Amino acid sequence: MSKTLTYGSKQLYETDVAMGLDYGLLDYLLFYPHLKLKSIRSLFDKFLSFLSVSSLFIAIVAFLLPYFSFLLYEVQISFKLLIASFLVIFAIYNINKLTDIKEDSVNLPERAGFIEKNKRLVIWATVSSFIVALSLSFLQNPFSIFIILFPFFMGVIYSIKISNFRLKDITGIKNIVVAMSWAVLGAFIPLAVSFSDYLPILLIFYFFFIKCLINTVVFDVRDIEGDRLSGVKTIPVFFGRRNSKNLLLGLNSTLLVWLAFSYFMGFFRQYLIVLIFCVFYGYWYILYFCKDKLKIGTSVDLLVDGEWIIIAMLAIAVTLL
Repeated sequence: MSKTLTYGSKQLYETDVAMGLDYGLLDYLLFYPHLKLKSIRSLFDKFLSFLSVSSLFIAIVAFLLPYFSFLLYEVQISFKLLIASFLVIFAIYNINKLTDIKEDSVNLPERAGFIEKNKRLVIWATVSSFIVALSLSFLQNPFSIFIILFPFFMGVIYSIKISNFRLKDITGIKNIVVAMSWAVLGAFIPLAVSFSDYLPILLIFYFFFIKCLINTVVFDVRDIEGDRLSGVKTIPVFFGRRNSKNLLLGLNSTLLVWLAFSYFMGFFRQYLIVLIFCVFYGYWYILYFCKDKLKIGTSVDLLVDGEWIIIAMLAIAVTLL
């Protein structure tokens, strides 16, 4: 039965308001704000879920991570290369999802269902993205094709089984492979525009490598049950949540030394506040997502990979100021 409310001489029914019958937006907002908020939240959740399962969210990260790298190097930003980075990561992660349907059916059934249902479209989009990424890279600088190809081939090697063997099945190796792919993309893409001294290159590479290594292990914490059932010995499966947490905290702590050294050498000082935020935000999500018996869903995508969205926004603000 519909709930009845009185507004002046009117009687309003929840079903009428929900269906938009005879009443204006003001009545709707006055008497049923909870319905409006629930509707907006539901649409927002569906939008985020679509971005995640379609690999668009991680592709946005692939645009923003090297964007931040351009700012650290203080060189002119190439949007051709940023779009190429977006497209190649979109392709790589779709390949991984196509080959990981079995594990995802346990860990992330929504994602597995989306890929299964749209397999032909996903394959077409993956191939097209790869071709366009290579074309844009070549137009900017033929050298950049090697940078774009590196994470792609590492992604293929990581995802595909050869004689019942794949890198993903070796404890820790797949985390290093993924982190190295992201670090190469982030640290080396700006070099296709302007070469820098070796020390800043090494510092930026190490920063991205450690951050991305931590992120991959945090995602393995989310997937621990499915990986255990599938016989995949990830770091959390092999060492457990608590030991994995301690390992990640130790890795993140090396960035404190990195910050001090970079500041002492006079590097990245304009973005010091952004880098400090990045390190301490890392402490927060390691402690949060490595809690015992914590049920982790798509929030890990938003809060961990979404870190680079926050970093890019902070960096833009610092640049403008």
